[in-house]
Amino acid sequence: MTQNRHQQIDRLLTIMARLRDPQDGCEWDKEQTFATIAPYTIEEAYEVAEAIAHDDLSSLREELGDLLLQVVFHARMAEELGHFAFGDVAAAISDKLEARHPHIFGDDVSDDAQIDRWEKLKASERVAKGATSAIDGVALSLPALMRAEKLQKRAARVGFDWPDPSGAADKVREEMQELAEAGAAERLEEAGDLLFAAVNLVRLNGIAPEDALRAANAKFERRFRAMETLSAQENRDFAALSLEEQEGYWQAVKRAE
Repeated sequence: MTQNRHQQIDRLLTIMARLRDPQDGCEWDKEQTFATIAPYTIEEAYEVAEAIAHDDLSSLREELGDLLLQVVFHARMAEELGHFAFGDVAAAISDKLEARHPHIFGDDVSDDAQIDRWEKLKASERVAKGATSAIDGVALSLPALMRAEKLQKRAARVGFDWPDPSGAADKVREEMQELAEAGAAERLEEAGDLLFAAVNLVRLNGIAPEDALRAANAKFERRFRAMETLSAQENRDFAALSLEEQEGYWQAVKRAE
């Protein structure tokens, strides 16, 4: 098993090197850069999450392979530029995992001490990379919802947070009012403030905002498709119905769930 695992990794690295070969490689692969590949990397990560959400282990295996290809692709381009290779990537994450888990690879510590040490280690790593703010290092490329949550969590670690959800709830109501009263020039900013406040409220209720919105999306999609099905069964064009008629289907679908 271990030997085969190493053989398959070597095989993948060899394939990638061949695809990037200046003379005999694939024209598309040779033309790619870190910037052009980055969107595919993000897309593949989401497809991994999609396979997990559907509990589809066959697709998960395939999607993990696609995601691994992204790592190999970036590492190969870096190696060609003389910066680092796939082995250096693997070594870096191995070093980080061992350093962040001293209770496994070093001295024993309690669970509370483990969490505290984990946060201190991550903070020291950010400082070593030149961080000067508690919110440095929150990737700009993250989806806005996830980035809002991460920014809020970082701020909370240094005490800038509501003591309980009630303060966040008041802030949501305040931002709703400000959006309602905003002129055209201010509506974008006020809408963003409202969304940011909503993320804070959800987070303080112990719920991951991304998970909550994914669940809401799935529920809406399920109910909307069911409305379309019901109207089709009655030979009615859903798009041609009045809002009141469409709402009737919506309520019927809710009652049937």
